[in-house]
Amino acid sequence: MNISVREWFKSGSPWVWMNAGAVAICMIMVIGLLGLIAIRGLSHFWPADIIQGQYTQDGETVLVGEIVETNEVLTKQLIEAGIKIPTTDEFSTRYLIKIGNRDVNGSDFTWALEHYLSDRQTPEMLFNAERREWGNLYGYLRSVKQSGEEVGRYDGYDKSAEYLALWDDLELRIERALDIREDILEIEKHEIGEINHELERLRLKERSLQLKDLTDPALYETINQRRKELDTAYQGLQQRLLDLYAEINRDSITAEVATGQQVEIQISKIVRAFRPNDMGILQKTGHYFAKLWEFVSEDPREANTEGGIFPAIFGTVMMVILMSILVTPFGVVAAVYLREYAKQGFITRVIRIAVNNLAGVPSIVYGVFGLGFFVYFLGGNIDDLFFPEAKPAPTFGTPGLMWASLTLALLTVPVVIVATEEGLSRIPRSVREGSLALGATKFETLMKVVLPMASPAMMTGVILAIARAAGEVAPLMLVGVVKLAPSLPLDGNYPFIHLDQKFMHLGFHIYDVGFQSPNVEAARPLVYATAMLLVIVIALLNLSAIAIRNHLREKYKALEM
Repeated sequence: MNISVREWFKSGSPWVWMNAGAVAICMIMVIGLLGLIAIRGLSHFWPADIIQGQYTQDGETVLVGEIVETNEVLTKQLIEAGIKIPTTDEFSTRYLIKIGNRDVNGSDFTWALEHYLSDRQTPEMLFNAERREWGNLYGYLRSVKQSGEEVGRYDGYDKSAEYLALWDDLELRIERALDIREDILEIEKHEIGEINHELERLRLKERSLQLKDLTDPALYETINQRRKELDTAYQGLQQRLLDLYAEINRDSITAEVATGQQVEIQISKIVRAFRPNDMGILQKTGHYFAKLWEFVSEDPREANTEGGIFPAIFGTVMMVILMSILVTPFGVVAAVYLREYAKQGFITRVIRIAVNNLAGVPSIVYGVFGLGFFVYFLGGNIDDLFFPEAKPAPTFGTPGLMWASLTLALLTVPVVIVATEEGLSRIPRSVREGSLALGATKFETLMKVVLPMASPAMMTGVILAIARAAGEVAPLMLVGVVKLAPSLPLDGNYPFIHLDQKFMHLGFHIYDVGFQSPNVEAARPLVYATAMLLVIVIALLNLSAIAIRNHLREKYKALEM
């Protein structure tokens, strides 16, 4: 028996099984983590039923809201905390309920013990209004007003034809308000934004003329004339905005909340209103996908705890693309020099050791370097040389998209160097000699033979660089990322790509929502949802790079034979 066990170990089978087991455990852990993130994040968008019940722990009150979380706690712990529990059971059930109505209740969430919650119902008339401020509102629709005058009212608690007509009227008015808001945003973000951008360019042009001591009145007259035209256009847009705001603020509703109080809400403050208790599975599914689309396509609101995260998605993808464009030539040139031109000796070995060590430097150190060198030194000198008219306000001498991309390019360049060097070392020497024998110069051999054959290895380095850079947060906090960016770094205003502009990032958004939000319970599901989206974005970027690498492998496969 001992001999067979010894032979079994000598055969290597135990190590095969150990490796297979380790891989299986890793796969289970990764799939489990992604599953947890997906379930916790994606379930947030499902329209949960609104419950109504009597809660009697501190006097009898009406409790209305969504059950967000259910857990079991030791009854002994609750008693020790001074909470009276009318049971001798070892465990007690408690619910985390989203009660909304923060302008009335002061908070969005409350904990409720099952022992004190009775007469639970899900009335069909209870509605959920998602607002631009103060979170969700839960209650009963009582009236719809137009210009302060009631145009419809219903005071009952049972669904009727009269109530449904009032609800249909509300939905039409919400849709009208959303259309007007789109017009307002078009004017504010685009038309007025373009005017402000051109006015700033005129100001800088005028300041540049003054710095150059140019006194030709014709130059200043052209600027002043254009400024007058823009001011006239601006006044016209301001009047249109006033008219639109008067229209959007025309309608309001009155709702009865859990306390019995009736509150009035401007319809312009409502994003959507729905009755989840009266929705079928198809309606809830449609609502779910509408919320998902809002999450990936809209701007955030309510301190990033509501709305979407499109600016963060856009900023992340744009930064990674710029980083890839910057890191690839630097990494490839360094690898080509070390492998093809540098004399192999002590200095070359030291450089390779330094490159490998750079890959292990903490990312925050790169952030400090980027802030000191790129932002303060390089950006400050660029401002002095090319943007003196904008001073003392910095142009490139402040954290922005360019410096964030350069910092991450510096962070990931060792990965590209190592991968490219490995690709160059695998190319047979006979290929180089054959090219030289046919009369090609060394540079032609490098550009037309060696680099094309090594391009799949270069793409492998870029893939690894993307995987590392896309999730970095610490250096970005110093060199360009912000909690909320007023506009995207790519728009229709010259020069279209604003490399000096600050931007949002999915990784920083996770940090901000998870650890800096004043409303932790409301932000928690968005942490999971944003983390899931970040994983998807990185996966898509990597898959795109892998597809390019596979194409290059197939294209240059014949050269390797």
